[in-house]
Amino acid sequence: MNNSKRTEGFTLIELLIVIAIIGILAAVLIPNLLGAQKRAYDTGAQSCAKSIQTVQAQAQIDNQTYSPIQTGTNAIVKATEGVATVCSDTNTRVLQNAAPTGTTYDITVWDVRGSKGYKITPSGLTPVALPASGGAPLS
Repeated sequence: MNNSKRTEGFTLIELLIVIAIIGILAAVLIPNLLGAQKRAYDTGAQSCAKSIQTVQAQAQIDNQTYSPIQTGTNAIVKATEGVATVCSDTNTRVLQNAAPTGTTYDITVWDVRGSKGYKITPSGLTPVALPASGGAPLS
């Protein structure tokens, strides 16, 4: 007769330890993944802002004035050459803060799912807090 005990499977303690480890890993990784997603949305908004800044520089050279957003003569719309496709995404907002002139423009770009916006002027691109409302995707 064979009196040796054969045990198969895992003990309750082993299973609880594995579940605890998985819980700790999830608690650490999920916030980091959510933060990465917001940074990706912010990068998309920054890409849109830089493309609008480039189009404005071209307009200044070609027309000696900056272009308005959406409506008006030489307006910047999604079909404008050089504008990033992310600018027409339904979550990307473009807000013209003041009417452009021959010497200046003031535009804010952000993604509603992101954590910051970008203000663009002839002097550069500056990160700003998300505006409370306004703006629209380029159409």
